[in-house]
Amino acid sequence: MSQPGPTPAEASAEPAEKKPITIVLADDHAVVRSALRMLLEAEEGMEVVAEAGNVEDAIRYVRGHRPTVLILDLNMPGRASLDALPDIFAASPETKVVVLTMQSEPAFAREAMQAGVRGYILKEAADSELVKAVRLAAQGSTYLQPDLGARLAAEPAGPPDDLSSRELEILRLIALGYTNAEIAEQLYISVRTVE
Repeated sequence: MSQPGPTPAEASAEPAEKKPITIVLADDHAVVRSALRMLLEAEEGMEVVAEAGNVEDAIRYVRGHRPTVLILDLNMPGRASLDALPDIFAASPETKVVVLTMQSEPAFAREAMQAGVRGYILKEAADSELVKAVRLAAQGSTYLQPDLGARLAAEPAGPPDDLSSRELEILRLIALGYTNAEIAEQLYISVRTVE
């Protein structure tokens, strides 16, 4: 005699398995990709699903895997990473992009953030900052490395990309490490407006 399955109430009471944050790594240095894979896969709930050594492969892997997050180096051979962002977002609109780069000039960070990137981290940052950026991006939040964010907020944007005073205030608070929800509460605006 077979046992009946769980009732609908019992089935919904079982803990749902949390979906992992899937990641595509795009960096032209194999040793960097290997180190990033080891770092990220050591974190609970993170899984690297593909590695790309150039922008075209990154677009192809994003289209095929539809990862939660793409970690993208700005300096790879071939096509410019920033120029490829529209194609990356078209390939998988739900994928969030975190830039991991040596480009410390605020202009690069500004351009990347304006293009829809959710995180901007310098390769000199602590590994915990990258992990934090990936987790926040996966949640739909934004992360800008604090020291870079402070420099970005201090440098006025030149025409035609001027930021409004509200955008600069949000950027300043991001640079100070506030979350989107904390910024929204402090400025009396919605989290969606902050994003």
